[in-house]
Amino acid sequence: MNKCLYALFVDLHCDKLLIRELPAMSKYLFLAIICSWTLNSWAQAWRSEPISPLDLQYITNQYTTIDDLAKRHLGRQFKGQTENDLQILQLLLDKQIVRRGQVSQLQAMGVVLGKLLKEQKGLNWVVYVDKLGRSRALQIVGVDEFIFPTTQISRLVEAGAKVDVAKVYAELEQAVKDIRNKPKFF
Repeated sequence: MNKCLYALFVDLHCDKLLIRELPAMSKYLFLAIICSWTLNSWAQAWRSEPISPLDLQYITNQYTTIDDLAKRHLGRQFKGQTENDLQILQLLLDKQIVRRGQVSQLQAMGVVLGKLLKEQKGLNWVVYVDKLGRSRALQIVGVDEFIFPTTQISRLVEAGAKVDVAKVYAELEQAVKDIRNKPKFF
């Protein structure tokens, strides 16, 4: 008796699962194909790409926007100095110059955090792509690990939390330190 195995195929054009009868084949070959497909899907769950000129321009524009806001409302500007820049970010929140609902400005504040971390910790801007979309992230050099400073402040503010900018920055610094101190597995 000739048995047939059934396989599931994903029709990428229609987003439908199709069941198709296959000629009799080894169970092991069938399992190898399914395992290979599963591993490939898992391996493609995320990827990083070099930052594009357009992304760099966006980061620069975000930085300029929040710097202009600080100059206009506080008479201060970002200088790439941790203490100064964190104080300005905190004042922007405390004086409600930037508040809940202003996602673009809140994320621009995260760009300031990112710029500080990049310069002080030797990180690289990259584009991180996963099933949810693309994000600008900082990659810890030499490993496939990332931090996402641009959304740190915005997520907390949007959730209604009282934000301590210095604490957020310290947590990002600690995350970088922890990643760098992880044992390397080859």
